[in-house]
Formats: sequence, structure tokens, C-alpha cells
Amino acid sequence: MAGTLLALLALLGVSQVLKAKNFSHWKGEQQMYKLDIGWPKAPEYFTGQTFCVAVDSLHGLVYVGQRGDNVPKVLVFSEEGYFLHSWNDTVEMPHGIFVWNTETGSSVWLTDVGTGKYGHTVKQYSPLGKLLQVLGTPGNAGSSLIPLQFDQPADIFVEATGEIYVVDGDGGMNNRLLKLSDDYKELWLTGTNGSGIGQFKIPHSVTVDAFGRVWVADRGNKRIQVFDKVTGEWLGSWNGCFSEDGPYSVRFTADYKYLIVAQLNINRLAILAAPPVGSIGDCAIVHSVQLADETKPHLVDVDMRSGAVYVAEIGAQQVQKYVPLS
Repeated sequence: MAGTLLALLALLGVSQVLKAKNFSHWKGEQQMYKLDIGWPKAPEYFTGQTFCVAVDSLHGLVYVGQRGDNVPKVLVFSEEGYFLHSWNDTVEMPHGIFVWNTETGSSVWLTDVGTGKYGHTVKQYSPLGKLLQVLGTPGNAGSSLIPLQFDQPADIFVEATGEIYVVDGDGGMNNRLLKLSDDYKELWLTGTNGSGIGQFKIPHSVTVDAFGRVWVADRGNKRIQVFDKVTGEWLGSWNGCFSEDGPYSVRFTADYKYLIVAQLNINRLAILAAPPVGSIGDCAIVHSVQLADETKPHLVDVDMRSGAVYVAEIGAQQVQKYVPLS
């Protein structure tokens, strides 16, 4: 009898562990995504804190940036979940990551918030990890008075034209949004530290929609701010959906109908209705997924071909994949 009881307790314990790792609950009228429990095939390759993820939709690749001592900083998986390779050179503390595809090839852009000899930079790599370009002065934090001198740059978005958007920084002296040309010249720069229109407190993530608008997760102010991508003009903000926790990550779904927002401190993904051309209006959460406690979703990315959503979780130290149901 005692042996049976112990076995039952052990089984319950295993059940709770599995529930804690994979539990998610969708709120809303219908479920939009389901967790792909088979991705990745070998999660043991996650050996550090997984801070960021980027999808190469054209080539079916997923790049993961992780931190830790003596761990590979960038892991590369197939979209099916197979581990392919990793690289580590000249990467200190990855924060944001983005894949840029052109007619002639692809490259991986990464923001590095380290304080050592590679930090405070935005860098471009080949898919195999060869360093191609460095923006900023490695190892030196910079003032917002100098456009290409960063202090803990948080995230990057690169358009098909090669024009670059950087939010700088993740708790450093700068609180700004910067747009660069394809040859790395400043096109416009906006933002100072504060809570007013166009000001930021930790601009943490940036993305661009199909209608010429730049969306910034203004984490410390618990809002999303929107700007015209050509002029940098402020277009509006969403404040009403983030009273519990500020937005950490912003990415659009493949059809640009929804904006996916990670909220780290409440372990939630919020799915917001994305406005078409015109006024951005008020924010409206149409669905949300409540992750397990201490999952801590940090940054997300979307496969613009399949619609799959990848979530980098620094608490769970993993990346999870959600696939659309329709």
C-alpha cells in the first residue's frame, strides 16, 4: 500500500513538472495558436538564458541568442526543430536579433548590450557567424548626442530596402529611436528620457508594419508608441492595455492583422488588433496566452511565411514555437 502511494505521488510530481513547463491558456472567443511541443527536437542545446529569437522565413531557419558563461551565444535551428550549428565569436551579451534577406543573400543583425570589449554595438553577421559590420564603438557606451554611439541597444528591425531601425537602450543613458539608411547614415532620430509624447523609458523592441508606421515597445512607460517611418513624426500611442506590465516585444503576424506583445513580468503574450491605414485608435487585446509562472517571455519573432510565433523565454531558458490553427 505504501509503495502504491509513493508511486502515485511520484506520478503526480512528474505531471506537475510537465504542466509547469508546457502549460498555456488562451483567453478569447477562439484559440488562434497551439504549442508545438515537438520544437525543438533537442532542447538540451539551450544552455543559457534565451533572450532573443529571429526567423529566416526564406530559408527555414531560426536563430536564438542566449547568454551565459562558456555557452555558444547564437544557436541555429531548422524550422522543424533540428539543431544545425552555433557560433560565438565577437558576441558578448545578445539582446535583440533580426534576419535580413536580400536577393543576393541573408545576414543576421544582433544588438549586444555587454559591457566588455564587444558590447554597446549593433552587428551584422553572415548566417555562419562571420562578422560583417559593426555599428557603434565596441566596449564604449555612448551619448545620445552621437547617433552611432550606443548604450545597451535593445532591438533592431531592418526593412527589405536595407533601412535600419534601432531602439537604444536597454537601461543605459540613451532612450531613443534611430533610423539609418542602407549605408548607415542617420535619417532621423527621436526620443529622450521621459514620459511625454515621443519620449521613452527603456525602448525595448521595434517593428514596422505594412502601412509605413514604426511601432516601439516603450517598456518603462507601459505603452506602445507609433511613428511615421519616413519622417519620424509621432502618430500616437497605446496606453490602455499595459497597466499590469509594460510591453517587452512587438511583432506583427504575417497578415499584419495582429500585433503580438510579450509581457515578461506577468508571463503573458497579448494579441492585439492591428489598425489599418489611418488613426491607430485605442488598443484592443483580442486574445492572450498565459504562460507558466517564471517563464518570463522576453522577445518574440514571427515566421512571415508560415505564421508561426517563436517566444524567447529567459526564465524557462528555452524558445517555444506556437503554430496558427488556421
